[in-house]
Amino acid sequence: MEEEKIVLTLDAQPEEEKVEEEVIPEIPKDQDILTPEQRQQVNEFAKQIDLTQSNVILQYGSAAQKKIANFSDATLESIKTKDLGETGQMLTDLIVELKGFDATEEQKGFAGFFKKQANKTQALKSKYDSVEKNVDKIVHNLEDHQIQLMKDIEILDHLYEKNMTNYKELTMYILAGKQKLEDVRNNELPALIEKAKRTGLAEDSQAANDLANLCERFEKKIYDLELTRNVSLQMGPQIRLVQNNDTLMTEKIQSTIMNTIPLWKSQMVIALGLNHSQQAIKAQQSVDEMTNSLLRKNADALKQATIEVARESEKGIVDIETLKHTNEQLISTLDEVVKIQDEGRQKRAEAQLELTRIEAQLKDKLLEIHK
Repeated sequence: MEEEKIVLTLDAQPEEEKVEEEVIPEIPKDQDILTPEQRQQVNEFAKQIDLTQSNVILQYGSAAQKKIANFSDATLESIKTKDLGETGQMLTDLIVELKGFDATEEQKGFAGFFKKQANKTQALKSKYDSVEKNVDKIVHNLEDHQIQLMKDIEILDHLYEKNMTNYKELTMYILAGKQKLEDVRNNELPALIEKAKRTGLAEDSQAANDLANLCERFEKKIYDLELTRNVSLQMGPQIRLVQNNDTLMTEKIQSTIMNTIPLWKSQMVIALGLNHSQQAIKAQQSVDEMTNSLLRKNADALKQATIEVARESEKGIVDIETLKHTNEQLISTLDEVVKIQDEGRQKRAEAQLELTRIEAQLKDKLLEIHK
């Protein structure tokens, strides 16, 4: 939003004047909210203030004060007419209607109809139709209030910007006045006092006294403007507070329309679906029992077969006891063979000795014969 142009004036209808470029002095207190152009305007305007004219002091900043007064009245009227009680009551009525419909209520509600198995669906639908009419009516009214609240929020934004403009305008009058007052008290008034002391004339003393009184009146006027500016300062948070209340209520209505109502209607869908679901559940339970029985039997048979297969698959082709026996027999056989071989070796050695002895006996005998 483009900032509203502020024009400072010493009378009701100011004339446009060309201002010469001037270096902006060091920014004093309260000037941080002003733009460089506005600060320049304050400096130029301070030069136009003539404290020797009583009417200037009387009317100084009065137009800005009147804007604040009128704006305060308009804002107060907006706040007074902002009655959110009706919207809150509609939300309360809506909650009552929704709570009045309970698809899971025992005996007294529709659970009793479910148990009786007769007219339960139609009874539930009739109850829903009755509540839905009231709900739709309340929702329609809430939507109208939501639209109005959204418009009010936008208006309050404009009011806030307008109040900020008024606040700046008052600040500019205050700064210009303080700047002029400081200049007069530091320069013009000391000069008049010095002149009165130098001349000793009563008229010079009266002129210095008159200027001092005018400075005092102007200082009070500036203070009065500061009080008015404080009213404008307080107006900002007040506007935002009302705007925040409107925003919160708008969000509450939006949440109700977008979340609460659809969730409640889904309850109706679930309640109607329960009727068919319960019948399907009973049929499914029978199928499940048969299926489970068959699965248990197959599981038992599969377990037994699997165990037997596993047991056989883990067995070796030759039993370990057989291998053990064979190994023992082999070792025994080898021991016997070694024993037989040792015995044969020993017998051969003994036979060799015997053969040698026999051969010697034979040789001896043959020699004996040829003697």
